[in-house]
Amino acid sequence: MSGTERAGGRHIDRGRPLTAYADLVHVVCPRCGSRAAVVARPGLPELRYYAELRFRPRRLTCGDCALTREWAAERRGNALIGVRLGGPDDPFFGLPLWLQTPCRGKVLWAYNERHLDAVEAYVAATLRERGSGPAMSMVACLPAWIKAAGNRDDVLRAVERLRGRHADPHRRPSAAYGHETPRRAADLYVRPPY
Repeated sequence: MSGTERAGGRHIDRGRPLTAYADLVHVVCPRCGSRAAVVARPGLPELRYYAELRFRPRRLTCGDCALTREWAAERRGNALIGVRLGGPDDPFFGLPLWLQTPCRGKVLWAYNERHLDAVEAYVAATLRERGSGPAMSMVACLPAWIKAAGNRDDVLRAVERLRGRHADPHRRPSAAYGHETPRRAADLYVRPPY
């Protein structure tokens, strides 16, 4: 089921969390600057809860230069320390996201096209309704400058720039240069999910 619905300018928030979009994260390859992908390492058990995506081992792969890297959550005793999602950098490897662009003096970012579609559906809607899902959905946690009706046209233009960038896997996003995002505190998962 889709986390959002859009029909005739209406958006219903179904409560899909940001974690649900973290299964695929497009990043700037640290070796060649092309688009690379961060995905769950193959061969893991089927996902039971979206929250597990913050703890699952990840693999970074670049189709251009064949770079691969592995990430695993830190262990403390029987607990895993997972990543905290949010911001214009990949939470697993700390690399700049591929889908990011300046907008209204801030940075508009998305993990992948599905995440970008959800942001666009929310911003484009003239009627926004909260569904019966959790209060901490991805759209409920969007910054106020993205939600502001007065910024709608600028944000939608930025979304279109990101769509064009996604189509060209060799054009590094200008917003990926020269910014530092502080690493946020991680979350503790008290028992391994796999």
